[in-house]
Amino acid sequence: MPAKYIFVTGGVVSSLGKGLAAASIGCLLESRGLKVNLMKFDPYLNVDPGTMSPFQHGEVFVTDDGAETDLDLGHYERYTHARLSRDNNWTTGRIYEQIIAKERRGDYLGKTVQVIPHVTNEIKAAMKKVAQEVDVAIVEIGGTVGDIESLPFMEAIRQMRQELGRENTLFVHVTLVPFIAAAQELKTKPTQHSVKELLSIGIQPDILLCRTDRFLAKDIKSKIALFCNLEEEAVITAKDVASIYEVPLVFANEGVDTLALKYLHIEAKERDLSRWEDIVHRVYNPKDTVMIGIVGKYVEYEDSYKSLKEALVHGALAHNLKLQLNWIEAEGLETGDKSYEAQLEGYDGILVPGGFGKRGIEGMLMAIRYAREHNVPYFGICLGMQTACIEFARNVVGLEKANSSEFDPATPHRVIYKLRELRGVEELGGTMRLGAWPCKIEPGTLAHRVYGKVEISERHRHRYEFNREYEEPLTAAGLRISGSTPDGTYVEMVELPDHPHFIGCQFHPEFKSKPLEPHPLFKSFIGAAYEHGQKRRAEKETAEVEMFHRPEKVGQR
Repeated sequence: MPAKYIFVTGGVVSSLGKGLAAASIGCLLESRGLKVNLMKFDPYLNVDPGTMSPFQHGEVFVTDDGAETDLDLGHYERYTHARLSRDNNWTTGRIYEQIIAKERRGDYLGKTVQVIPHVTNEIKAAMKKVAQEVDVAIVEIGGTVGDIESLPFMEAIRQMRQELGRENTLFVHVTLVPFIAAAQELKTKPTQHSVKELLSIGIQPDILLCRTDRFLAKDIKSKIALFCNLEEEAVITAKDVASIYEVPLVFANEGVDTLALKYLHIEAKERDLSRWEDIVHRVYNPKDTVMIGIVGKYVEYEDSYKSLKEALVHGALAHNLKLQLNWIEAEGLETGDKSYEAQLEGYDGILVPGGFGKRGIEGMLMAIRYAREHNVPYFGICLGMQTACIEFARNVVGLEKANSSEFDPATPHRVIYKLRELRGVEELGGTMRLGAWPCKIEPGTLAHRVYGKVEISERHRHRYEFNREYEEPLTAAGLRISGSTPDGTYVEMVELPDHPHFIGCQFHPEFKSKPLEPHPLFKSFIGAAYEHGQKRRAEKETAEVEMFHRPEKVGQR
């Protein structure tokens, strides 16, 4: 049977959570035994988000095939079993790049190349490609209805309804119903205007997901349904929740999946969300708290580390713990004296994530040294592994000016250097070691204990590597290389055997972590951090008790 399509659009304002909505709908349909795939169209002219600032766009999510994609694809993979690729994320820039390449080859046989039909045909072809061998394809259109940039995508999905019919297509519109405190009223007018915008381009939404901070009363739903020309049961309260993992349960209670199946004429089994219910129960009923300090470059914009944050949450949930994250600006540690230690005291674990450029590197090195010398569990990811190697080379091996050629091209000790095949390549887009690479783990290492196997595959996104010319002096001083590519070319993991938990990886394990399947590296790190915190607190309590019961010296008052 040909796949059905669900199109997710957004109105009123941006950042309403279309990606989470699409992912949650996919989760609900999977719980009913259906096979789904998801994709996103982004209306910007960049070919992909790989060259965009994290402050502008948030994190770049990397797929197994090395595509640099929108962070919403991370939600798709975390909430469903869909394994995504470059076919699941298209930008206006990439669509036009493909069309222009065809035009230059003469594929259009001298015809005038136009938005309709050539651009819309390219968009429709991309949708149909991801809809193969699945029951439902969920397509998210980035941006907000009314934006000039998104019009070709809106026209393409309008045409899909015309071609495939109502029984094979479903329009879900995410909108806003704000509560005006001064008037003590919920206002439906923004939603009405948003739907009016959609109607003006020929799209009638079938389901409205109304973002709001409170449940919508029946009379509000009736009003929205009347003015937006849909059934009252199709006006859904998409209420704010404390945990994003509660969204599928909220949608289930509102009957979103039941409506979708009804409108798409799909027969499916009863939903089973027992595992999600267990996760949400753990979220709201933790046994204790674990405190992690993240020392990074983009901490003022948390979406820069979206997958990382969620992977830490998954690791904490695996131990039934509440995660308390503190974001530490790396530059703020560069005090030039020991005062930086005060900013790092009290954490159960310290993590240094990925990043590019020189800014904040010295602060990261200070944080790593603190974790190493004070036996605080440490986890370094990508740049965090590279800086761990530099810190060890400087402060343990004695190579004072050790560095990465990224930060100091003139360093006499290039512990980290540029990929051989990229020397002389100055273009930024797609010129990195990207996507899934195999890794062989050394038996008897912490990495081996964590993974429980000697061969793994993880996703990469970086230009610089560990320089194996420095392998001998670093390993002789106590650093252990616990993971490498099977051919031995690239170092993938390092650790300190004499430390309670000190591990670094060149890849990005956060991209493969899910709430129902926490990544073993995050699960292990959180477990070690919690154990360290418990030990530290117990020692502090013992010291306080001893101080309280210590007898006074003779003559002392």
